[in-house]
Amino acid sequence: MTEPSSTTSRKRSRTIARMAATQALYQCEQTGANPESVLMEFIRHRHVASTACFEDGHIPDADLNLLEELVRNAVLKQDAIDTTLTALLPESWPMDRLDPVLRALLRTAIGEMMTGLPAQVAINEYLDVAHGFFSGDEPKMVNGILDRFARQLGGEQGAR
Repeated sequence: MTEPSSTTSRKRSRTIARMAATQALYQCEQTGANPESVLMEFIRHRHVASTACFEDGHIPDADLNLLEELVRNAVLKQDAIDTTLTALLPESWPMDRLDPVLRALLRTAIGEMMTGLPAQVAINEYLDVAHGFFSGDEPKMVNGILDRFARQLGGEQGAR
């Protein structure tokens, strides 16, 4: 069996960081916890060897720098992100109707796209994250919302 390439390992660690950022934002919203204390919990207690699994609440091999950047960015820009997200949702589907995990995922994704992550990369990465959390139609919704946002940014058309 061959070892994964460093490029594959780096991509995986960044995807795990995006998943962890979604979890952290969800935890902040649900508990009212300070984002910095949640980050410290994730770094000290959830970042463990790659033998651990997500179901145990662990974030094996996560890119911790990216995790911190994503959470801090989403918190710092939450008003702008929420305004953008509200405009992207159908009028019949207000923000508070979104599943809280889906809301955290979209805040993370839109926040990262606002910092310049290419649309195709963002959509691919956050679809992977969505599939990790949801088995229904939620990944399709993530795809549609992020694609619409990419078009607004002047990004790639019809990314998926």
